Amino acid sequence: MSDSVWLVVGLGNPGPEYAKTRHNIGAMALEVWANRLGLKFTRHKKAQAFVAEGRFGQDRVILVFPQTYMNQSGAAVKALMNFYKIEADYLIVLHDELDIDFSAIRMILGGGDNGHNGLRSIRSAIGSGDWLRIRLGIGRPPGQMDPAAYVLKPFASAENKELAVFNEEVCDAIETLISKGLAEAQNRYNK
Repeated sequence: MSDSVWLVVGLGNPGPEYAKTRHNIGAMALEVWANRLGLKFTRHKKAQAFVAEGRFGQDRVILVFPQTYMNQSGAAVKALMNFYKIEADYLIVLHDELDIDFSAIRMILGGGDNGHNGLRSIRSAIGSGDWLRIRLGIGRPPGQMDPAAYVLKPFASAENKELAVFNEEVCDAIETLISKGLAEAQNRYNK
């Protein structure tokens, strides 16, 4: 058995009013992966987060949905990294990305926050930006719509039809990243 322990974070805002919005696509995909693995989320005692613990192959995985607003996600991530003694090398964050077309995936190590408050919060809390990211495309807002308003809107009906398939592909990408590494995962899923 491997000793690797992965912290996989799905960013989003808590509460039913945000559950189906573009900003919560990371949390949505993580919930699909939890279901695939047969895991249930429970409230963690040491962090403001829901956590599901289990195994994927030889590795232990801890799935995390922070229960703070996006711009305060870093506190929960830092608390859980400390609790489980996980280094940034084993942190994967799933998040929405405006600069990528809807239903496209891009995986990277490090990078800037590109105005994303959740990423900025995590970088600030853990003191580094060197962790794995699965960037989930939501596309740019139409016309002159404010990006902050756009990310808090639900997906359009045509997008909703594609969302289930997209979330399954994101789960495949997470599994490839953990089992085969970043280069293999990028070759297969970066579009």
